Amino acid sequence: MEGKLVIFAAPSGSGKSTIINHLMADGGEEALNLHFSISATSRAPRGTEQDGVEYFFLTPEDFRQKIANDEFIEYEEVYTDKFYGTLKSQVDKQLAAGENVVFDVDVNGALRIKKIYGKRALSIFIQPPSIEELRHRLEARATDAPEVIEQRIERARYELSQAEHFDEVVVNDNLEIAQVEVLALVEDFLEE
Repeated sequence: MEGKLVIFAAPSGSGKSTIINHLMADGGEEALNLHFSISATSRAPRGTEQDGVEYFFLTPEDFRQKIANDEFIEYEEVYTDKFYGTLKSQVDKQLAAGENVVFDVDVNGALRIKKIYGKRALSIFIQPPSIEELRHRLEARATDAPEVIEQRIERARYELSQAEHFDEVVVNDNLEIAQVEVLALVEDFLEE
């Protein structure tokens, strides 16, 4: 039986990565047969990253050629010559192997994936309780300069306006409750 797709998107600081990691650690890989999508990037490997494990590493030229050949489900040029994207061939290979594929992507990428795969995909938007709480979380991280935080807040306003286009919206005002809610949504979807 072919696998399904579970797509997550959220503004930075919403707790999306923490929720996904909990889902994967909570028996997700075994019990739910969840496997991360392996994205492609044109950036160089960092540390011990390996091609085909963390990412598929491509040159900017190779990335552009694959774009021209319509080989991506979604992609984005984050900075000049710094591309990230999801290869159709990789996702189709994982689905054909019966894997349920988990995506951690931006809002636009999530909506493109959902549009392509329709009912085979569940799109979940992780929403902070408020912009003020999001600002507080970003400031508490102490990893970004004030101007970067402002850019993230502006981006979050746009992303929040897109939440209505997702199958499910989970408000992360209590992490434990949000984790339980996401697990239940994913289990129900995979049992359909």
